[in-house]
Amino acid sequence: MLRRGALTLGALAAFGFAFSALRATPALAQQGQPIRIGAVLSVTGPASFLGDPEDKTLRLYVNRINQAGGINGRPIQLIVYDDGGDANRARTFATRLVEDDRVVAMVGGTTTGTTMAMRPVFEDARIPFISLAGGIEIIDPVSPFTFKTPHTDRMACEKIFADIRARGLSRVALISGTDGFGQSMRAQCQRVAQAAGITIVADEQYGPRDSDMTPQLTRIRNTQGVEAVVNPGFGQGPAIVTRGYAQLGIRLPLYQSHGVASAQFIELATAAAAEGVRLPAAALLVAEQLPQNDPQRQVLIDYKTAFEREFNQPVSTFGGHAYDGLMILADAIRRANSTDGTRLRDAIRATRGFVGTGGVVNMSATDHMGLDLSAFRMVEIRGGRFVLIGN
Repeated sequence: MLRRGALTLGALAAFGFAFSALRATPALAQQGQPIRIGAVLSVTGPASFLGDPEDKTLRLYVNRINQAGGINGRPIQLIVYDDGGDANRARTFATRLVEDDRVVAMVGGTTTGTTMAMRPVFEDARIPFISLAGGIEIIDPVSPFTFKTPHTDRMACEKIFADIRARGLSRVALISGTDGFGQSMRAQCQRVAQAAGITIVADEQYGPRDSDMTPQLTRIRNTQGVEAVVNPGFGQGPAIVTRGYAQLGIRLPLYQSHGVASAQFIELATAAAAEGVRLPAAALLVAEQLPQNDPQRQVLIDYKTAFEREFNQPVSTFGGHAYDGLMILADAIRRANSTDGTRLRDAIRATRGFVGTGGVVNMSATDHMGLDLSAFRMVEIRGGRFVLIGN
């Protein structure tokens, strides 16, 4: 039961949980006051393919922690609201969690837009907020009580550009979504391009409700000197871009972001159109392809097995972000032996060597994510599946 790194029911002790506390009887756990944790997720709406696995993951692992005795003898009470991808609704629910539900911490915020709308609410209340969104502005500059688990969009740009340069290419076209994440990653790619040896020679955008990107892709195809195309975005937009790319017969390398790191993207884009597309992603997508001695391998396989067995659907990196956020928080509560906001914040900041689905996390007062570029893996879609092509 105590294999290090795995936080399935069979290995909850791996991230620092005291075995005696987790083996407390259910009756003892119920005697303790519940620990109220909030989650505002995009379970429905345009970001549902991110929010749905996040919601399922949180419910699955809260149940497992409670079945094993809770945290320090106290059960978790999870309070979830669905914002439908709307930033205004997200902020309203965040206020409800603080004022009415009296949560001690928050794990959620599916998108960059909803996260940024909620962040001031939790910062003002001095309640730890662990976001599941990708935008770097969530944690840079650091806000005292805000953290995140996914890799940043800046890291995605750096990883993609390094792969493009390794192929002997340097002239890139961007086609970006106008959503919060798409615009954030577009800005980060523009910011790091020169240092990465990349020249951006075309820059197109599309809206969240656009159903045809043929005009933008045609302009890219007709731009002289384009050698590769990068698509910052999430949701259906990148799938539409990918289908249009194939229909126009564009033969240049196409890169997507970690915002499409799930089997659902391949289904939406179609396997034929997505063939050869590359993206940086958490190792969860290629868990079985990792070397036996990779520290993440067993963690990923255990989570993947548990999720797919419970819900009969493919695992995604987005559910993995929720898994990491919940387990980092649970470990911090155990170590702090408190639900006081400031003490919890300090315990989260002190997270070291946490082997999660996103990588090995080492946080600090100046780093509220705790991942470096080595946590990203470059993958390529081949034959309708993700294939590991580099570290």
